[in-house]
Amino acid sequence: MSRLSPRIIIIGAGIVGANLADELAALGHANTLVIEQGPLGLPGGSTSHAPGLVFSSNPSKSMTEFAQYTIEKLTSLVGADGRGCFLPVGGLEIATTDERLADLHRRAGWNRSYGVQAEVIDAAACLAKFPMLNPQKVLGGLFTPGDGLALAAKGTALVMERAKAAGVEFRDRTIVTGIEQSGGKVTAVLCGDERFEADIVVSCAGFWGPKIGEMVGTPIPLLPLAHQFAWSTPVPSLAGVNELPAGASRPILRYQDRDLYYREWGDRIGIGSYAHRPMPVDLDTLPAYRPEDITHERMPSSLDFTPEDFAAEWEASQELLPDLRSTEIQRGFNGIFSFTPDGGSLVGQSREVDGFFVAEAVWVTHAPGIAKAVAELIATGTSKTDLGDCDLNRFEDVQTTREYVSETSQQNFVEIYDVRHPLEPRTTPRAVRTSPFYSRQQELGAFFLEGTGWERPHWYEANAALLEQLPAEWAGPERDAWSAKFHSPIAAVEAWKTRTAVAMFDMTPLKRVEVTGPGAGELLQGLTTANMLRAPGMVSYTLLLDAAGGITSDITVARLSDEVYQAGINSNVDVAYLNREAKKFNAANPGKWAAVRDITAGTSCIGLWGPLALEVMAKVSADDMSNEGLKYFRTKQISIAGIPVTAMRLSYVGEFGWELYASADVSAKLWDVLFEAGQEHGIIAGGRAAFNSMRMEKGFRSFGTDMTSEHEPEQACLGFAVKAAKTADFVGKAALAERAAAATKRLRCLTVDDGVSVVLGKEPVYVDGKAAGYVTSAAYGYTVRKPIAYAWLPTTVETGDAVAIEYFGKQIAATVADDPLYDPQMERLRGLSLAASAS
Repeated sequence: MSRLSPRIIIIGAGIVGANLADELAALGHANTLVIEQGPLGLPGGSTSHAPGLVFSSNPSKSMTEFAQYTIEKLTSLVGADGRGCFLPVGGLEIATTDERLADLHRRAGWNRSYGVQAEVIDAAACLAKFPMLNPQKVLGGLFTPGDGLALAAKGTALVMERAKAAGVEFRDRTIVTGIEQSGGKVTAVLCGDERFEADIVVSCAGFWGPKIGEMVGTPIPLLPLAHQFAWSTPVPSLAGVNELPAGASRPILRYQDRDLYYREWGDRIGIGSYAHRPMPVDLDTLPAYRPEDITHERMPSSLDFTPEDFAAEWEASQELLPDLRSTEIQRGFNGIFSFTPDGGSLVGQSREVDGFFVAEAVWVTHAPGIAKAVAELIATGTSKTDLGDCDLNRFEDVQTTREYVSETSQQNFVEIYDVRHPLEPRTTPRAVRTSPFYSRQQELGAFFLEGTGWERPHWYEANAALLEQLPAEWAGPERDAWSAKFHSPIAAVEAWKTRTAVAMFDMTPLKRVEVTGPGAGELLQGLTTANMLRAPGMVSYTLLLDAAGGITSDITVARLSDEVYQAGINSNVDVAYLNREAKKFNAANPGKWAAVRDITAGTSCIGLWGPLALEVMAKVSADDMSNEGLKYFRTKQISIAGIPVTAMRLSYVGEFGWELYASADVSAKLWDVLFEAGQEHGIIAGGRAAFNSMRMEKGFRSFGTDMTSEHEPEQACLGFAVKAAKTADFVGKAALAERAAAATKRLRCLTVDDGVSVVLGKEPVYVDGKAAGYVTSAAYGYTVRKPIAYAWLPTTVETGDAVAIEYFGKQIAATVADDPLYDPQMERLRGLSLAASAS
């Protein structure tokens, strides 16, 4: 079909949009139009005023890789002046408190986990690198020599030139007024009276993104917030230090204890502050500028400076950098940036409209890297770097409401430089999503953590009374202050009772969908690695792969009847994917159909597990729930005290028992009936802390933590989920053999040699004295009596090899072990131990 307009339209010519056009052209997709509302040389968005600091340190492997690509690409871009677009001056994060200094060691570990050079240096070394520092204030710092300053405007101009040479068209001073769609797919972009046909539209509009999303009914959950930046007058000690008026030669500087950062700006110092009150921006009240009126001082993204919000930070800056005492604030502005509910970027295809992609809430640090990933996603269907951390569809509907986005984004602004524990929950809003058992859990003294809006019990204070009965060998070790946060010794009680008696776990937050219709089985057959056409009553653990053979989710699918499947999935990303694939399937198979429905909110799930689970069930159900009555990985409909229940013979903790699903309206009674029936058998309610410990002992993987789309099944030790007998084609099948052969890393189980040191995840792992991998999951194994960690390590590492885990700058000896550590013969899960004891 011939077209008069480009096939791909990018909205926004800032650093993200321009780089996306460039990356698409490099992949052979130059049939692209980039539309910009401002002038190309100074669009007026965040790129136009960004100070350009690139710090690689990040707990996310993907975001670290994006930053590294940004550095690589900007370094390679050389202008007519012979200079590149990146100043590799290094990054220095300083500590003025003992807590911060300890955290810098943790951050250095992130860098080493992902292959970025970094070291924690003492105060004297900090002063040598940044002589203006007050020696009385600084305790030490984290130095990353590869970090530095992005010359964002210059780099953007250069990639525009390259993209134009490849055939990409750029149009500035053009405002997008609408996006047409037909049959759930974008068809054109409207700019006033002009109409541009398109197969793909990508919103790279920055903080204007929500307005673009509204045009296609796609929520873009970001909040524009103003952020202060100011320049000092010339600093005498900087006279002659930097060649260029905006140049720098010393490291970029973070003073996170006061929410401040600094960079040299010729003979001045530029100061950025997150210490002020959140300043949300209403896009409808932003001043409008004609393109010809936009200047560096006057642009839509640059609001008037509010000196009263900067007064305390100016004093703090003069205390940290005494040379500033002879200067004043020359000028400043409140620049608009995008914040999201979890602080991450927004990337990927809309679940509502096919062909509509976004790359929003992307800062300069990650912009070229994310642009590359989106280009790969559009051109090939997959990104080489995992996008799970920033997938647009990761949020639940309640998390995309205006109120939720505003409150959480402002909280993230306030906490941006805080030292935050990996388990630390948000403080507000809370109790957004609660299971039908919430009031019962409160009565039992549940300590709740939060995830995707759900309140999730981590342990129960009601079980503290059992600590006196806990056998000494089951007690966990004394923990250091960091790993002891958001931890309780009660977790040991809950693991002990689950392994020796019986426990109930609230599994309601486990995302689940119902797939129905005459084409349901065929749809799932083409998407998963297992056989989905088995008889009703069968349950399968299976994987979703991308076209490149990478794992995009692990799911459990139960066939309830000929045309009804229930799948336990991982997130809203899976819902979006399954719905999109169902739409394609239905269009290609008009005689059949399949529908995907999220049933999570209307149902509940209780995990009833332990060697006495059968005794509890026998008191409340007349159904045969014995090992023969409902075999492992089977499902059937049962009645518990008159309550209709879907029972699945599954256990993520490695003990005999079931996942019990019921509709929400009868779920509170289900909890009460089971809890009462279990009293004579010592039943308890168990929380996530014990649950995670036991699932790791059993060797069960956690998607998004232990494996991502960057891994194929064999290297994640999930090859068993790819059924060799399945002859039908499925997504990713063709790529598996080659990808497995090329794998250089493998997920391995580690046990800590001293038996007491507990790590938390993302720490680097050393092999032969060199950082060679990183920890994914970690916990203390109460049953196996030792700390456990899973880690990605070279395939050359073998069972029994000695390794070391770096934890806050210290190395902890560990040993590679075969997993699972607990019940490797599957006797407990399959009920064989129950049969043996009965005989």
